[in-house]
Amino acid sequence: MKLASLKHGRDGRLVIVSEDLNWFTDAFLIAPTLQAALDDWGRCEPQLRALSESLEHNAVPRGRFHEHDAASPLPRAYQWADGSAYVNHVELVRRARGAEMPDSFWTDPLMYQGGSDGFLPPRDPISLADEAWGCDLEAEVVVVTGDVPQGATREQALAAIRLVGLVNDVSLRNLIPAELAKGFGFVQSKPASALSPVLVTPETLGDRWNDGRLTGELWVQLNGQDFGRADAGVDMTFDFGTLVAHLAKTRSLGAGTIVGSGTVSNKGPDGGPGRPVSDGGVGYSCIAEVRTVETLQNGQARTPFLKHGDVVRIEMLDARRHSIFGAIEQTVEPAPSAET
Repeated sequence: MKLASLKHGRDGRLVIVSEDLNWFTDAFLIAPTLQAALDDWGRCEPQLRALSESLEHNAVPRGRFHEHDAASPLPRAYQWADGSAYVNHVELVRRARGAEMPDSFWTDPLMYQGGSDGFLPPRDPISLADEAWGCDLEAEVVVVTGDVPQGATREQALAAIRLVGLVNDVSLRNLIPAELAKGFGFVQSKPASALSPVLVTPETLGDRWNDGRLTGELWVQLNGQDFGRADAGVDMTFDFGTLVAHLAKTRSLGAGTIVGSGTVSNKGPDGGPGRPVSDGGVGYSCIAEVRTVETLQNGQARTPFLKHGDVVRIEMLDARRHSIFGAIEQTVEPAPSAET
């Protein structure tokens, strides 16, 4: 079952989307918004699943699904927490800014609390006021949970995962060091992120969803050129059950909580940093990682951070080369002037 929100008010209008992403049917009579469906999942899920089956059989009114008409599936969420499940990425990025890598990072997940009051629609621009801030893309996997009790086990956390999707977790790299030096965490360096056009129930993913991990190449393009195709199921140190349980250690999680994997990152065949796609490697899911590799190999970074006019595209394809979650495709644009 694939769920999306068409642009409508602040919280969107819930629709079911066909497996091939070509058609949608309105789910308003079951739940007006995705958050409403998640709040009452026990009642809504069977009805939504039945409606999805009817859509596949062309047995209900339907319309063409256009990703440009989609809001983020959860235009605003009660909670967004991003982990760092791919410790290879953490190690490389920390090395780039001269920070040590504690051994605990391999056994205890990193996680930060992000802003969730407004997710960008998947085809809306990235608003960048100053190119000197070092704007970066971060291609990740996300899950959306139902209610999770405080102290939940990994197995309980896994059972509470309702939906799976993708996110572009935009980062302003040149603002991060000063913020972290204060000892409190990210704020200004983490602007609004964008979710994929649709979110998918785990059972719909079949073998791609395996014990809390999503497998498959996460395709990243920058200005129409292949930038990354790392496999999301490889080198993932912490599965989503572990990440959700980590977040729930000291508090309950409300339905609609979004948890990110952190930037998807694969090591090279020799266990070292990966190679660019142009050199036969799987590339990278963020610019900071390739800049680190360039610095290690050549003494300086050559790949620039995002500039106005750059276009980022993120998606995952199935075995038939069809998009699973739809595509996040964003152009970096100057921020509009604040009204006085």
